[in-house]
Amino acid sequence: MTQQDLPTRPSGEPVGRVIAMPADTNPEGDIFGGWLLAHMDLAGATPAFELAQGRCATVALDGMVFHQPVSVGDEVSIYAKVLKTGRTSIRVHVEAWKRPRNQAQATSSRVTEGVFTYVAIDQDRKPRPLPGIDSVAG
Repeated sequence: MTQQDLPTRPSGEPVGRVIAMPADTNPEGDIFGGWLLAHMDLAGATPAFELAQGRCATVALDGMVFHQPVSVGDEVSIYAKVLKTGRTSIRVHVEAWKRPRNQAQATSSRVTEGVFTYVAIDQDRKPRPLPGIDSVAG
């Protein structure tokens, strides 16, 4: 992918923002991928929860790609877009973008993206149909 092919704007709606801190780094000073993944999972659950009108569980993560590292002090904004719904499941594309806080007029750049699958669950943690989906007996 060339510099011209890189997206210049996030896809989806804003669902979270966090600042990368020193405690979130590996020994080389880069932010742990797991830290970023956790924030993306939480943010991606927002549209899933809204569609499910209640509790959801993460059941899969597909196609996670890290495009750039995140550094201490970067402001990370997370965007999500529902791709598809099933009887109990919701697939959400999640992107994380960074903006260096120490630069005036800094532009944002995409650092990672992935597709998260959430399943609507009931009080017993069992899959339940999404609202508006008739459950099939048998």
